[in-house]
Formats: sequence, C-alpha cells, structure tokens
Amino acid sequence: MTLLAVEKLEVVYHRVITAVQGVSLEVPEGAIVALLGTNGAGKTTTLRAISGFIGLDDARVTEGAIRYRGSRIENRPPHRVTRLGIALVPERNKVFENLSVEENLAAVVPAPGRSFEPDLVYQYFPALAPLRRRAAGYLSGGERQMLAIGAGLACAPELLLVDELSQGLAPRLVEELMHRLQVVRRETRTTVLLVEQNAQVALEVADYGYVMENGRIVLDGKPERLRAHQDVQEFYLGGGAARRSYRDVKQYRRSRRWYG
Repeated sequence: MTLLAVEKLEVVYHRVITAVQGVSLEVPEGAIVALLGTNGAGKTTTLRAISGFIGLDDARVTEGAIRYRGSRIENRPPHRVTRLGIALVPERNKVFENLSVEENLAAVVPAPGRSFEPDLVYQYFPALAPLRRRAAGYLSGGERQMLAIGAGLACAPELLLVDELSQGLAPRLVEELMHRLQVVRRETRTTVLLVEQNAQVALEVADYGYVMENGRIVLDGKPERLRAHQDVQEFYLGGGAARRSYRDVKQYRRSRRWYG
C-alpha cells in the first residue's frame, strides 16, 4: 500500500523562484525510501513541502499534489501534518539545547490516538541513556542526531521524514545510525523517507531510491539497480574522475519504476 504519494510537485519560493518542478515519488507503507542528490538539488525543499514547514520559508506548493493515505495534504500547516502521523527530523541536529535529553523527549506530543514510551528511545540509542540529564547543547554531533531521531519517534509517527542523517558525522557513526534506523523500522513498523547526500550508506538501508538534480527526479529504482547504473556510480558513488553536475555532461534519462 502506498502511504505517501507526491505527484508532479512544484514549489515556488517568494512567489518567483521555482525550486522543485514536476517531482513525483511514492513511499510504500513499511518501507525505507531514499531521496538522493547533491546539495541544492531540492531534496530538503521536497521534505519540507511534505511536512508543511515550507510555509515558514515563504514558499508554497503551486502545482501538483501530496497525498497521505489518499488525502491531499499540500500547503497544510506543520501542526496539522504532524497530527496525521508524519514527523520531521530536520537537518543540522536541531534540538532544544537548553533542555536536557529527557526534557527534549518529554516536550514531544504524540499524534492523536497514538502513544510512545520515551524509554524506548534509550533502547534504540543506548548511548543516550547515561546522558538523560545532560543539556542537549553539550552533546556531541552524533548524540544530538540520536536525540533528534528519538524526538521524532516520540511523536509516534507512521511516517518519519529524516533530513541528512549523515551530515557532519564520522562514517562509523553514520553506519551505526543507519543500522538503528533499520531496527526502528522493523520493530515499530514506522515508514521512513530518508533524504541523503551520502548515496552509498543510504542505498545500504533503502528499499527504493530516487535521485534528484536541479529540482527534478532524474533516476529511480531499487538499490541494486541504482548502484549498477553507470551515472550513479560516476556522480554519486565515487566512480568518476571528477565530481561535476550530472546536467553538465548529458541529458537525464528517467528510469522505469520497478517495485517488483
């Protein structure tokens, strides 16, 4: 079953700047779907459009649709989107720095009709357990990211939107966080849409992936298919001699979707 469907999405900033154009993607219930691309590709804009936070940036969905369980949700305010069961874990480890770890988790209100036991966060992220009373501002970058994901889970969402989980973190820690995300998905049946620049680690955990460039989806497929694609190898997996914009060297080819 498709939990989230984005259909020919167009997003305009300040009523004049088109940041995302014609984006379509699907997130099946229970899956981890990766949205890949370099900085500025439009990944975060797409995620904020889904979560409703785009309105805070003086931006708006001007065309297309965002459907959650079949109902249109584009341009709704973020608190209404959250009440539907969608939680955003934003980039740059945004937490309440003056609150302790446990206060950050206690500040989260689960979606109506759903519940979440905060102590489960310490089971998924054991490193946070001895830091319960430490102010979040004194946590390391990795610990902040754990807390940010934990706060998202405390919303008891059906769909978790994770923006740039790997940003600024050591490779070993990124691998551990990705593993924990898989455990969370398996044990809570939470669906995940993961925005990432690091295609290598994202494709290790994703069931399906989309590649964005310049505000458009240019490739999509199962992880093994994307990893085998020459363009993905060259521009996203380090197989090329130089990292250049995909659009600088060829026209994009849209891959046929394949969920089977």
